[in-house]
Amino acid sequence: MFVVKLMEDKQRLQLGENPDWMSRLPEELLDVPLWDLAIPGSHDSMTFCLDVSSPVLRSESCLLRLTDRLFPCWTRPCVYRWATTQQSVLSDQCDLGIRFLDLRIARKPTDGVKLFFAHGIYTLLTVKEALEELATWLDAHPKEIVIISCSHFDSLNHRDHTRLVEYIISLFGGKLCSSQDSPTLRSCWFRGQQVIVSYDDQQMVQQHPELWAGIPYWYADSSDPKKVIAYLEDQKSRGRPAGFYINGLNLTEDAPYVLLHPFQNLKKMTTKALSLLLRWASEQRPGPEVGGVNILCCDFVAISQFCSLVIGLNYKLLDGADAI
Repeated sequence: MFVVKLMEDKQRLQLGENPDWMSRLPEELLDVPLWDLAIPGSHDSMTFCLDVSSPVLRSESCLLRLTDRLFPCWTRPCVYRWATTQQSVLSDQCDLGIRFLDLRIARKPTDGVKLFFAHGIYTLLTVKEALEELATWLDAHPKEIVIISCSHFDSLNHRDHTRLVEYIISLFGGKLCSSQDSPTLRSCWFRGQQVIVSYDDQQMVQQHPELWAGIPYWYADSSDPKKVIAYLEDQKSRGRPAGFYINGLNLTEDAPYVLLHPFQNLKKMTTKALSLLLRWASEQRPGPEVGGVNILCCDFVAISQFCSLVIGLNYKLLDGADAI
């Protein structure tokens, strides 16, 4: 029966049906710390709703902001093309199997206390709208655990942080996993916990045990997939962090690349590199040993079998799984 179930689960992964993959993992994996499992994540998760009419961020370079003031009809569509990293709403990403969300938060200069997301430019959806959508999804999938990384915080002040953290705690309540815990699937299910919030602000983390410190993100900052893989291999050889950490499979363009590729965008660049990046990912193994992967993040998670591939890595933790 065990072998039959493994074969059924692997077939389901191949079909891309992953809304409840955590609840379907074998019994042998239920007590493995979550940082020793392979978890699919989306890089810059909210960029599916970037607002092409919004100004560039105040944290961007002076040159880009000046260009945006003088030629917004050129600057903003260009930023949009290269800053859009996802095309699916959060609930659809979770249905694909994504369990790590990269949320980069910002306050617009003209929208009062409302908080948005940003990557070069701002999003249309607010933080409140996105988190409410996630909370609804979690209610429908009570045995799935999602890791939320809140970071960047462009133009946020202390009051903004306080309001945001209070909102997160009130929205998720008992679903939040304390940073004092060593979460496994079984322990989270027993306590009714479904949300781990990484918050990249040390003062807030010290004040609230519901928040986890920022998660290390191994990021090559290159448009060349071979350089990305070489960077990740070099990092692996140095040993993995003790807790959660991220291997970033995402590519990054620079100004010369954009100028030399005027008719390209990030999706086209990513699509060309996916086969090489996914081949590397398929060769990885989760676990606490040197080189063991945990969270793997990718752009445009809906256009490939990325999620199923990463979820399938967990079966390498079972004795004899590779032979099935």
